Amino acid sequence: MTTQKYTEQDIRQMVQDNQVEFLRLMFTDINGIIKNVEVPIDQLDKVLANKVTLDGSSIDGFVRIEESDMLLYPDLNTWLIFPWGSEHGKVARLICDIHMADGTEFAGDPRNNLRRIVREMQDAGFTSFNIGPEPEFFLFKMDDKGQPTLNLNDNGGYFDFEPVDLGENCRRDIVLELEKMGFEVEASHHEVAPGQHEIDFKYADAIEAADNIQTFKVVVKTVARKHGLHATFMPKPLEGINGSGMHVNMSLFKNKDNVFYDQNTKNGLSQTSMYFLAGLLDHAIGMTAINNPTVNSYKRLVPGFEAPVYVAWSGKNRSPLIRVPSARGAGTRLEMRSVDPTANPYLTIAAILHSGLEGIKAAQLPVAPVNRNIYTMDETERHQNKIYDLPATLHNAIQALKQDDVVRKSMGEHLYKSFIDSRELEWAAYCQTVSQWERDQYLKRF
Repeated sequence: MTTQKYTEQDIRQMVQDNQVEFLRLMFTDINGIIKNVEVPIDQLDKVLANKVTLDGSSIDGFVRIEESDMLLYPDLNTWLIFPWGSEHGKVARLICDIHMADGTEFAGDPRNNLRRIVREMQDAGFTSFNIGPEPEFFLFKMDDKGQPTLNLNDNGGYFDFEPVDLGENCRRDIVLELEKMGFEVEASHHEVAPGQHEIDFKYADAIEAADNIQTFKVVVKTVARKHGLHATFMPKPLEGINGSGMHVNMSLFKNKDNVFYDQNTKNGLSQTSMYFLAGLLDHAIGMTAINNPTVNSYKRLVPGFEAPVYVAWSGKNRSPLIRVPSARGAGTRLEMRSVDPTANPYLTIAAILHSGLEGIKAAQLPVAPVNRNIYTMDETERHQNKIYDLPATLHNAIQALKQDDVVRKSMGEHLYKSFIDSRELEWAAYCQTVSQWERDQYLKRF
């Protein structure tokens, strides 16, 4: 259970001690986009009384215009003062849940929905679902008008450092700002592709982890801009190089015991972990639209660039969808490697947790692990080993989601319908565009 870190009195005192002048009330829409309502600090009483209103009809996936009045309920545990200054005074933030005008939880709020799945987990006898994300991003130079270009800020590679890695100073400043805000950064390095970076921070329980991912994105973009750079979490901004993923490490606990670990088994993995893993594999295809929600996501999920494209698991190689890192004891975990940073973290974590819990209920073991490079197998060999492809386009992923009742239930009906509508609109818009590749291929040939 989440413990209360801050009281209303604590927040009032921190406002006074730190000369906070503005509050950003943050929430996330169905597409994973961070939204906020900013109010002056003299509205603090109204904020703490859950009386700040929101026009929900203006937010993607929320409500119709005839039922637009909604309320912002701040989670006091998310209180945070941004470390960067403002000429008008310091700015703090609170992440909010969305409630209807009568005070009931809004089913279309992704954060509320994740809380629902967490309660499902607790009803099943588990106390926490720890998530350790590994978000990647690119840094591009900006032009003299402050607009992003496609010019990379360096030509570095995996774990490179200065002078090749020109993003070193920016990345270091991001880490420093995160640490000022209470993040425990575990690793920071240049990734495989030029201009690509990864910063890993300590795991947290499901809702806090999703909050941290959203906060991380704000910090990365803000600090990058101060360095004259544009940070993007777009999965595949450039062709011919690796795309950006957001691997999700996960472990399930009962109090202080990691239920994925069993010292009495040969591989140290418990039966519970195997059932949970089976649930992830069974619903991996149905989850893909949530984990990879944009047209561009599928430009990353292609062979040859280290991103997983096949539904399989292993403890010994990195080509399958799910990897079991070597750590055991409290560090025993599963790593889902398909997720990219455009995913709405609240929806992704809810889908993963719900699918895993369904696997535990079904009590079925997963298929055998694949301890060789899947990319060297042909289709017949893959199918003989019960290895199937992830959807190759957003359209196919949407169709797979429609056929998976378990993943659908992880969202609830309101979010499910809004999500499908949103993704189908994106696919339709994409299908109507004519790309430069098509012109290069066909304009002179036909």
